[in-house]
Amino acid sequence: MPQYFNPFIIPFCIGVVLLFVFCFIKWFKWFRQFNRLQRAVLRKNILSWKFIPAIWEIIMEVLFHRKVFKHKLVLGYMHASIALGWFLLIVVGAIEATTAIEGRHPLWVPIFFRYFGKELPQFKGEMFFTHLMDLLLCFVLSGIGIAMIKRIYTRVVGMKKVTKHVIFDKFVMISLWLIFPLRLIAESVTANRYHNGGFLTETLGEVISFVFPKVSSDTFWYFETTWWLFYSLALGIFFTSMPFSRYMHIFTEPFLIFLRKLGLQEDTTPTGFTKFELSACSRCGICIDNCPLHKELKLPDVQSVYLLREMRYKRLKAEVANNCLMCDRCVAECPVGLELTRIRRQMRYKDELDTQGNYQYVESVQPFNAIGRVAYYSGCMSHLTPGIINAMKNIFEVAGQKYWHIDADKTICCGRPLLQQGFEQQAKELRRKNTALIRESNANLLVTSCPICYQSFKKEYKLNIPVIHHTEYIEKCIKNKKISITKQDLKVAYHDPCELGRGCGVYKAPRNVLKNAVKLISVSNEKEKSFCCGFNLGNTALECDAQKKIRDAALQNLLKKKPDLIATACPMCKKAFMQATDFQVKDVAELINDNIVKFDETI
Repeated sequence: MPQYFNPFIIPFCIGVVLLFVFCFIKWFKWFRQFNRLQRAVLRKNILSWKFIPAIWEIIMEVLFHRKVFKHKLVLGYMHASIALGWFLLIVVGAIEATTAIEGRHPLWVPIFFRYFGKELPQFKGEMFFTHLMDLLLCFVLSGIGIAMIKRIYTRVVGMKKVTKHVIFDKFVMISLWLIFPLRLIAESVTANRYHNGGFLTETLGEVISFVFPKVSSDTFWYFETTWWLFYSLALGIFFTSMPFSRYMHIFTEPFLIFLRKLGLQEDTTPTGFTKFELSACSRCGICIDNCPLHKELKLPDVQSVYLLREMRYKRLKAEVANNCLMCDRCVAECPVGLELTRIRRQMRYKDELDTQGNYQYVESVQPFNAIGRVAYYSGCMSHLTPGIINAMKNIFEVAGQKYWHIDADKTICCGRPLLQQGFEQQAKELRRKNTALIRESNANLLVTSCPICYQSFKKEYKLNIPVIHHTEYIEKCIKNKKISITKQDLKVAYHDPCELGRGCGVYKAPRNVLKNAVKLISVSNEKEKSFCCGFNLGNTALECDAQKKIRDAALQNLLKKKPDLIATACPMCKKAFMQATDFQVKDVAELINDNIVKFDETI
């Protein structure tokens, strides 16, 4: 074993040891910070079948970066070439060393195999391994090259803006960039003297000998080991710094994927699971380009990537946490699948309001015997656009559907506006009172017209009855032939509301309903990529003029193909668009109500 040692490996060995020590300390602390529910879910599912799909997703996302490929092809190649290429260099290098050396060898030998294996006898498959390792090194270097160009010319990877990194992250990034060019030079210097390189290293070795012709046999050892030392230093610096930089995502993302597959989710306040999410962000910057605050307003440093960065370095300011529309566009874009909106809500958490006596208005709503009835919740914004409520009432009545209009007197809020601004305890109190009221009614179904309320009742309440949006209800009526409608010769562009689409994944129902009444046309940005109307309840920091710029961009996108009418399924979106134009804007329910010809038996 002594022949497999040289002092230049010391930086590498120190870096590896410190990397694992720091990572295990961090992971241990984070696991201890899981709350009671997260620990219970972990214990219940740790040995379940969910382990298998977690492994598959880890391979596809951590090595192949499948989701990044879907967003940006060149960016996906850049990430995959570095991650997969480096992984294969380690794996193939280990196989090569095991094949070439009889018996055991130190773990560092595959990393520095061209140096330690230069005087080994030939072995079966030697040239195959040599050329394959050169090819893999080319693969990694191509990704490093793209990463360097990306910092200067972002459009090379299909992005308009890249993340601004702190100085320490830049330092670690440079150390990563240096690893593979230094490896290439070190292997090429050795290959030129011992002819144990492949197509790349042998060729570059000849170039190096031409550039440095005065390197004699007496000085060659110093020249060679100097380059191997530089390579080892780059590795050691990167490994030692990685747990404290953005590159902690390399080791953290696999754990996050595994935990998520087991069923763990974010809580209302930060936990150890939040720490995994913060460190799993690679700060790729994909969430920046399509954030409305950047795209339309050019606001810097408030996007989710900066929220996570500032949280991780414990220097978050209120203006970063509060200046967000909570439209979930970043959530839809994030290749890691981070719960960005929930994390931002955690940073808005407030508990200074007194909950006692603040919700006495709920008591004025008397319990209603709704056995066999549908409970209809129109929502606060629907009361400001009463055409939607009138349309739904008519649909219920003509269909013979008995219903209970819960908030007919504008008395009940679902609590989500409070939740979005961080008043979790106050929203929880509202949910408790509303839940008791709905359960006592014995209604068998809850239908909502406002996507904000829909998401609240669907995700934040624990009701014992199904919750659906009114577009889903109307779709059910059409499917079961409970209503009949005429089809008009109108071209209609549909706007996907943030809370209904990205928030709850309801894309098909509104479109299926509209196709029965009008000619539905597609728009360039729809479904997950739909523009926010700018007037949601997530941001209280924006001035009205700024909200209007965001709204106008969404409106222009809908009008590109010159529709006869704009349809949406959110009262707030409808109101926002109607304030900006004389163009006809209607809710899906209003369009259907306009075209009803007959209703059959009750649903």
